[in-house]
Amino acid sequence: MDIAGLKVMVIDDSNTIRRSAEIFLGQAGCQVLLAEDGFDALAKITDHNPDVIFVDIMMPRLDGYQTCALIKKNTRLASTPVIMLSSRDGLFDRARGRMVGSDEYLTKPFTKDSLLKAVSAHARRAPPR
Repeated sequence: MDIAGLKVMVIDDSNTIRRSAEIFLGQAGCQVLLAEDGFDALAKITDHNPDVIFVDIMMPRLDGYQTCALIKKNTRLASTPVIMLSSRDGLFDRARGRMVGSDEYLTKPFTKDSLLKAVSAHARRAPPR
């Protein structure tokens, strides 16, 4: 699936992760929105309406679970796919991610391939705006 032109947001407190996601997604033709934490992200999400959102679990102030829950509670954003990012690949993290409404779970460090695959898998389900 061609993902060029999609708006993808990456929320992660790691500069390295944000940069690599920005490069991978940019090469695929996506518009990339970056945020360092949940608070930073929520304002940008409301302004830009991304098609897919990646959110790191371990972040200061507002963690990934809280951020995902807030996105999913917003009626305008509830159908936006949220993909959790974590360096831990535990069942507990996956289950907790599902409980707050996340659509997928990607383990860091991710490859270009796994990142783009996740975007195309979820962008298909995003309703046209």
